[in-house]
Amino acid sequence: MPWFRWQGNDLILRLRITARAGRDGFVGVVNDCLKVRIAAAPVQGRANAHLIDFLARQFDIPRARITLVQGHKGKTKLLRLKAPAKIPPELGIPAYKR
Repeated sequence: MPWFRWQGNDLILRLRITARAGRDGFVGVVNDCLKVRIAAAPVQGRANAHLIDFLARQFDIPRARITLVQGHKGKTKLLRLKAPAKIPPELGIPAYKR
């Protein structure tokens, strides 16, 4: 599977997370995953919550429209973003066409 795909209006992302980074941000695509840095530590779900907050800001959607599908405890995660309002231009993801 490529690192992103559209499923109807939903955007499915495969991410590789680096926790305890100096700052949040997208790094680039590595081995069919989008690498993302997160400042939060991977303790008691803090990194997952921080990741969802970060993605909600980047894609301009409420946190409730982001679902962590796989990888709750691992570095590789699969997320579903329900109808993202915007796509960060640095990712180069084509907009969903109805």
